[in-house]
Amino acid sequence: MRKRLPGISLAKLGGVREGVRAAGLVVAALASVLMVAVLVTATITLIPAELVQAKDPVDDIQDQIDELAHLRQLSEDATEPLESEVDNLEARVQNARHGIAAAKKQGAKLADDIAQRELELAGQFEILSKRIAAQYKRQRHASPLMIFFASQNATKLKQGLAYQNTLQVQDNRLIGQLGSDIEQLEADRAKLESDQLRLAALEKQLDDQAEFFRGEIAKARDYQQVLSSQIAELTAKQQAIINARQGTFTTSVGEVPLADDFNASIGFKAQAPSNSFAVFSFGAFTHRNGMSQYGAKARAESGQSVEDILRAYYPGTTLKKDFPATGSISVQGVGTIPFEEQYLQGIFEMPGSWHINALKAQAIAARTFAIRHTNNGQGSICTTEACQVFKNQRKGGNWEKAVNETRGWVLVDGSGNPVSSQYASTHGGYSNTGGWDTTDGSGNGDWASRAWDAKAPSPWFYKAWYRVGYSVGGASCGRGHPWLSEREFADIINAWIVRGNPNGADAGRIQPVTINDCPIGTGGGNPYSIDELRDRANSSGGAVTSISGVSVSHSSQGQTVTVSVNTNRGTLNIPGSEFKTAFNLRAPGHLRIPQSGFGFFNVEHKR
Repeated sequence: MRKRLPGISLAKLGGVREGVRAAGLVVAALASVLMVAVLVTATITLIPAELVQAKDPVDDIQDQIDELAHLRQLSEDATEPLESEVDNLEARVQNARHGIAAAKKQGAKLADDIAQRELELAGQFEILSKRIAAQYKRQRHASPLMIFFASQNATKLKQGLAYQNTLQVQDNRLIGQLGSDIEQLEADRAKLESDQLRLAALEKQLDDQAEFFRGEIAKARDYQQVLSSQIAELTAKQQAIINARQGTFTTSVGEVPLADDFNASIGFKAQAPSNSFAVFSFGAFTHRNGMSQYGAKARAESGQSVEDILRAYYPGTTLKKDFPATGSISVQGVGTIPFEEQYLQGIFEMPGSWHINALKAQAIAARTFAIRHTNNGQGSICTTEACQVFKNQRKGGNWEKAVNETRGWVLVDGSGNPVSSQYASTHGGYSNTGGWDTTDGSGNGDWASRAWDAKAPSPWFYKAWYRVGYSVGGASCGRGHPWLSEREFADIINAWIVRGNPNGADAGRIQPVTINDCPIGTGGGNPYSIDELRDRANSSGGAVTSISGVSVSHSSQGQTVTVSVNTNRGTLNIPGSEFKTAFNLRAPGHLRIPQSGFGFFNVEHKR
């Protein structure tokens, strides 16, 4: 039986069509994402120049920060869905590429199939030609009349005519099939050529579109990085004011004059007029790590041993009494000197008149600090509070005794390595390493009266700060006290309101009203007056004009959690960290909360 000429199946043609269709869908999806890319590009290219250039280093700080942050957010908001969509499209592009590859493979197979069919058609055409020639001859030599006369009987006549008719039908069918196959072959060849052209175009379009979007994302990210750098620069300028007020350095009692300022403590109750407000810090100029020197003093005076004191401030450590310490140490500005006999004897970190156990605890902490800081003599150490205070002279007295009697005593961890033995003058009743530094170890109830810093007593345990530095003789910008009038305190609350919702206000002008008379940080500025800031607060939800009371809540980790202020607007609950920032930015003169990295303070109201 003659085998029918092979044709192109729907499955084969479908494979090519699906590959083309998948690639087309991906290109359409990429085109839809193009609109997002245009938005990103518009964000990048339509930025007013004045928004990325500081008009004034101080006056417009916060305004520029807000604008730049807004622009960055717009760019990020536009970029994120673009990235997400492109990530999704990457998978779809890969699927499309697989479809294209499959379509190409199917196309190659189809091309081979067409070539084979052409050969078969050529053979069939040759056969058909011979059949037609034979049929023509038969028609001339085997006409029905000749068959009639040549037939011996009716049966043979009938058979001859039937055979002749069968050959005619077969030839006609073969001719029709051959014509149909030739027509299909031409259609398949044209479709293959068209699909190959479309596949090549789609593949290039996919590559071009994907590369475009990757480029747009890269440009958007570069732009966002530029904005972040500008924000960081502006924030640093504003942070200079905060740093100058919150005390980013740590002090010890060795070289610090004791602040015995009546007005900064109990003088508020005795001297401040009615309806005055004052902010008192629990501890100041401290990292709250390790030992509180005033706390060690009070503990020693209460009968605690050196081990008791060190255990309280450096929990989890071991006091190793035969540590192989370096014999010499390199001191910046001095040179290499004997470690025990000269360096430790010249540490001026604690008054020599204090209890011997406090001095011994200090000697051990200083020895451990120096060994760890220099890697046991491999490096060098400075002579200021940035490391620990050293003078190239023997301190003598009980300090010399404390150093000698603790020779080789070092605080180590479980592996025998020296620990971080930081210390500071006054932690304010709470330390990061030991928790509540009170007689019962808790912050419950009247904890302040049980704080070891208070029992020492430390003049910095509970103090309102209003002078430059920490000396009682520091400049005060003409203020003889740290308290604020109701109008001044309301101004600080209004600063908090405007910072939280500028609503067109230039938050960079939230600076002390006295900054031009008493420069802070980067210098002068253009602060809002009290009346101007009040007007701005009215546009930001309502200004505070009167205050009838204030209360403060503290956490179990020694932090001020909330400052609640009863105002004409009702009770405003201000997060402690936000109040501290607003206070340090806006309070007049040199009033400040000198705490870096934490905020532990109280606000008092004299009625």
